[in-house]
Amino acid sequence: MVYAKAWMTNDTSHGLTSTEAAARLARYGPNEVETSRRFRVLREGLGLLGNPLVLILLAAALVSGFLGQPLDAGIIVLVVSLSVALDFFQVFRSDQAANRLKSMVALTTTVLRDGGHAEIPVRDVVPGDVVELRAGDLMPADATLLTLEPLTVDEAALTGESLPVEKRGGADKQAELFAGTSVVSGVGKALVTATGAQTQFGAIAHALVQKAPPTEFERGARSFGFIITRTVLGLVLFVFLVNALRQQPPLDSFLFALALAVGLTPEFLPMIITVTLSQGAQRMAKEKVIVRRLEAIENLGNMDILCSDKTGTLTRGSVTVQAQVDAWGKDSPDVLRWARVNSALETGMQNALDLAILDHAPGDLESYRKLAELPFDFERRRVSVLAEGTDGRQLVTKGAPESIIGVCSSVTSSSGDVELSADIRSQIETTLDDLSRTGYHVLGIARKRVATDKVSLSSEDERDLTFSGFVAFLDPPDPSAPGTLARLAAAGLSVKILSGDSDLVCRTISQEVGLRTDRVVTGDELEKMSDTALWAVVEQTDIFARVSPAHKSRVIRALKHRGHVVGYLGDGINDAPSLHAADVGISVSNGVDVAKAAADIILLEKSLVAIERGVIEGRKSFGNITKYVLMGTSSNFGNMLSMALASAVLPFLPMLPVQILLNNFLYDFSQLTIPTDNVDESYMARPRKWDTGTIQRFMFGLGPISSVYDFLTFGVMLWLFHAGPELFRTGWFIESLATQTLVIFVIRTAGNPFKSRPSTALLVTVFGGVLAGILVVVSPLGAVLGFAPLPLAFFGVLVLMVVTYLVIIQLVKRRFYEASGWRAV
Repeated sequence: MVYAKAWMTNDTSHGLTSTEAAARLARYGPNEVETSRRFRVLREGLGLLGNPLVLILLAAALVSGFLGQPLDAGIIVLVVSLSVALDFFQVFRSDQAANRLKSMVALTTTVLRDGGHAEIPVRDVVPGDVVELRAGDLMPADATLLTLEPLTVDEAALTGESLPVEKRGGADKQAELFAGTSVVSGVGKALVTATGAQTQFGAIAHALVQKAPPTEFERGARSFGFIITRTVLGLVLFVFLVNALRQQPPLDSFLFALALAVGLTPEFLPMIITVTLSQGAQRMAKEKVIVRRLEAIENLGNMDILCSDKTGTLTRGSVTVQAQVDAWGKDSPDVLRWARVNSALETGMQNALDLAILDHAPGDLESYRKLAELPFDFERRRVSVLAEGTDGRQLVTKGAPESIIGVCSSVTSSSGDVELSADIRSQIETTLDDLSRTGYHVLGIARKRVATDKVSLSSEDERDLTFSGFVAFLDPPDPSAPGTLARLAAAGLSVKILSGDSDLVCRTISQEVGLRTDRVVTGDELEKMSDTALWAVVEQTDIFARVSPAHKSRVIRALKHRGHVVGYLGDGINDAPSLHAADVGISVSNGVDVAKAAADIILLEKSLVAIERGVIEGRKSFGNITKYVLMGTSSNFGNMLSMALASAVLPFLPMLPVQILLNNFLYDFSQLTIPTDNVDESYMARPRKWDTGTIQRFMFGLGPISSVYDFLTFGVMLWLFHAGPELFRTGWFIESLATQTLVIFVIRTAGNPFKSRPSTALLVTVFGGVLAGILVVVSPLGAVLGFAPLPLAFFGVLVLMVVTYLVIIQLVKRRFYEASGWRAV
């Protein structure tokens, strides 16, 4: 509590002035705890230079320079530097774009500034600020609670304790609040005592930052990397040994083997992934879907089950009061009056139902004064206030109907308060069922008179209440929900409802929007199920009613156990555990801070339509990544196989190391615009996952076709044009560059290439890469790189070979997909 002693004596009723706040921000710095993100882009740039292949190539260039081959050394350094610089530029640009998107959903907090309330970014909070807190807020900094009314705070992020703790204003440790914790219930004001790295959270931030378990996408990429590594090592070892046995110059053999490794390795894959996901995130932002973590895009596209509450997804999210009835279902203004007293005086966590109550019957509540409050929590599922007014001191409670009925011993009737008999309880339940079957969300209202000297509340006071009646709300189904749900189902994404509402309400709304309602599982049923039973039930059930936060997390874990990629949409305090448990957590911009901090995706509008758009963009991004993988593995493997075999039979190296590096650089350049490419509708029709087995079969199936054409080129150059080493290398350089780059137009779609239009940017870079290669060969630079002028007839042969090669690849590709039952991009 570094600053508390100096400032606790200051007047905190007006807060800081803007001038003083700016001075303290300059002095203490932004309220941020920099951990893994500090210098991330710089570290990634150094990581590119630290790539083992890059280091070996640079070392080889150094050796070449010492051995009197400065030109070769310079060309190697130039090509490697261009590749690294291009990669770094793309990653840097993507990181900047991602930061701009994150700033759109930056957390804010309410502080006292210049005598009034101001909502500011959390990073601008400074020591000495007075922050206002309510349920759902994340603590922006370390602080001392100023108000005497209790706050319930979740400190699990710091202490690991699962149960919330109570905080009260004062001078002892019970008044201390810590950054990173969250307010569960209550309201209050607190004086900020430490920010940024000076907070308790900042002191242990590096220990708290743990690498998340690998996603399915990361596991697939790692498996793919192992395949490439094994193939690279096998070919490089083969080439080096063969050339050593044939007594080729050791340095040339070593450089040639290294160049082969570079040519086979899709070293731009990390950059392609980053750029693709970043561009996908920017497109999603235009659709009102903000991505907080880029890797979540892949999970969003692969998601096959979305779990959500019904409010704002199946319904419009606009709640209005429809009825206020007593136990017998008769209209009762008195019920609404007590509901208004509770909602007006409650300070813990006002929600849409409170606002609907206050809007429905505005009136004078000045005669009521709150003496105490027992905030809402998800165990009791009710909120109570102790109010003093014209009726004396009354404990007024509202909450979930079952929770309210369970603590009542009497009921208000037309003749006064009477005992809650079994018959009357049955009547109350009948009234509740009738309201629920209509699709109403229902709150129970109860009260009791208390002693005139009572000034505090505890859960023990919520007993022997008098049941007043029900307030019924209507949140009508969203007219677009049935169509959206049908489109999501057609796209392989099913929606499951996890709601705190009754089974009757959930069933009624779900029927209206077309969800399966043959079975509804309640929280009570979940409590009695074993994990094994639940694993079976979750597959057959779309509606889970009256479920607690723990129930929701358990359902999500069961779905993941069954092999599903699960998303969860939530915006409340109780949704944070489920957002963490899901493969992709989705919240909304007006959700509570705890939910937004736990989410991977933030919606600027809560709707299934926004999620549908996000899913499509996620699948599009994954589709373009898959294109690069299929393209790189098949064409690279074929060309490198050709080089390995050619080096074993030719009396000279089939291509110089610098020529291989240049070929590889031009090829990589041509693929940079894959992230901008269009994706077939058929690809986005269902979720996709990494399938390394199929990728490997694709590589070994289509790659050798490229090798066949390479050997045809060898024959043409040796027997038709009687080429020497320089002319041979020149002809093969152009043919290999043309075939391995132009084949993207065939591989990028599972169907007819002429019916699937590539992006303009991809057309430009692919044809530009081939043209650049030809220009290098015919320019003066060609002689420096060891190329020779090509006869004009070669280009006629080149066109014929490229056309027939692409036709054969198309035929084999189509049969491959049909045989594997796997649809590609």
